[in-house]
Amino acid sequence: MATGGVVMWGSSLVGIGWGSDGPRAGYFPFYVGLLITASSLVTFVQAAIKSDPRVFVTGAQFKPVLAVLIPSLVFVAAIGVIGIYVASAAFIAYFMWWVGRERGWLLPAVALGLPSASFTVFEVWFLVPLPKGPLETLLGF
Repeated sequence: MATGGVVMWGSSLVGIGWGSDGPRAGYFPFYVGLLITASSLVTFVQAAIKSDPRVFVTGAQFKPVLAVLIPSLVFVAAIGVIGIYVASAAFIAYFMWWVGRERGWLLPAVALGLPSASFTVFEVWFLVPLPKGPLETLLGF
């Protein structure tokens, strides 16, 4: 529910109305945020009405969730420190090694190839800069 509210608030700052040339920048995000908030409220009310004392998830069931959640949080935090390309390479390599049990040549090829392809698409073709870290700066990217 908080996410929808944040989206709605941010959208209201850039304009959620209809301008002379069409919808303002926040028009569609505002209504998507409103839909998210309304859906969250409905889900919350349904959960409160149908409260079930049974255990929702056991520790054994939650372990695979944490195996994805924790590295994802580390990845997001690492983007600001080491840049998106290095963080992406490490994230992909981790999942291929830990979850996929990949040990061959495919691991470095994919872990380095996907961030390289992303760099080419965003930075070279579309000219959209993404967050860079010290390694990219050192290499002159």
